[in-house]
Amino acid sequence: MILTAIGLASLFLLLALGVPLGYAMALVGFAGFALLIGPDAAVYSAGQVIFDNVMSFDLSILPLFILMGSFIARSGLAEDLFGVAEAFLGHRRGGLAMFTVAACGGFSCVCGSSMATVATMAKVALPSMRQRGYASSLASASIVSGGTLGILIPPSTTLVIYGIITETNIGKLFMAAVLPGLIAVSLLMLAVLTTVLLHPESGPRSERQGWRKRLFYLRRTGGVIVLFVGMMGGIYLGVFTVSEAAGIGAAGSLLFVLWRRALTWRVLKDALTDAALTTATIFVILFGALIFANFIEVTGLPGELKAWVASSHLTPIALILMITAVYFVMGMVLEILSMMLLTVPLFLPMVTAIGYDPVWFGIFVILVCELGLITPPVGLNLFVFRATARDISVAAISRGLIPFIIALLAVVGIIVSMPEVVSFLPGMMG
Repeated sequence: MILTAIGLASLFLLLALGVPLGYAMALVGFAGFALLIGPDAAVYSAGQVIFDNVMSFDLSILPLFILMGSFIARSGLAEDLFGVAEAFLGHRRGGLAMFTVAACGGFSCVCGSSMATVATMAKVALPSMRQRGYASSLASASIVSGGTLGILIPPSTTLVIYGIITETNIGKLFMAAVLPGLIAVSLLMLAVLTTVLLHPESGPRSERQGWRKRLFYLRRTGGVIVLFVGMMGGIYLGVFTVSEAAGIGAAGSLLFVLWRRALTWRVLKDALTDAALTTATIFVILFGALIFANFIEVTGLPGELKAWVASSHLTPIALILMITAVYFVMGMVLEILSMMLLTVPLFLPMVTAIGYDPVWFGIFVILVCELGLITPPVGLNLFVFRATARDISVAAISRGLIPFIIALLAVVGIIVSMPEVVSFLPGMMG
């Protein structure tokens, strides 16, 4: 236990000194393993971890889904999703903000990144909402909170990483995220409705659009809808594996960009470069986390925590509330990947000891980390948004976020009180 505490303290010290997360975790994990087992064993263990995962077919999911998101992000899809929003809901009070949330969910289906969703929708949706008289607090809060869907709605790179480090079926994780994702979209839209009911001036109506314009935007976005439904339907029915779905998604996104006549040599180069750099960064962090997890495992801490939970007679709700509080605080200072890689090896044995399923815990972790992403004053999504809209203060965004934070807390409450919301679709998979 003492060596584990020293290891964690050393890790946070390295992070405070500016050492990148992946390198810091690998260094501490290697040093700790060497002290406990021996230098030769540490070298072998680190090499084996990297070799096994590089050779793992499951790891090919990450670069393929990242490449899919990179192509889609350059296709102009976000603009058309917001066009659908304006055409169908713009004439309703708060309609643009509500559909901005839905558009974030739609963009998340093919992007898988919270930060990319916020950055893209801030450029697309914010100018239109402000031009039509929307309050900055409502416009910014709908984008910042809607961006959290990028790490929940599949295909999500965060869910893929969770599946790899916990050896959980990634296809089941994807299907488990669908219903909570739809509930999250619905409750975030309800938060917009509540805001405009209390403050009608914050979301004024705009001119009603005709069916010609509505059908135009539906045709523009139809291809990516078919791609997403085909991928998720194939996984659900057992027609193909998640790895095969990732390949289909990458190829389909390339065809989608070609269909929209958006592919140039510059777009192709940028998409491939961005995907390669993002993949390399994630791999370094992932390998570092796995080396660190090996160190934590040999200290015996997970077993001790599991025994403590069994002997302390904690109720499941008390343990879940404790874990939620930890993530809520950590979200103020860390981004989601850091939170997940640092805590899941410690918390997973505890929750499985009281009967929770690893698939359920994966969705729970994503949801509570989403809360961290929008928790003022240091939520990561706030700063991504502020990079685009520097004239909107953090205080204004924070005021607008209150009903959206309540909405996400309600989603967490739903899956805790009704775990079958998460387990239903995975249990029906082919």
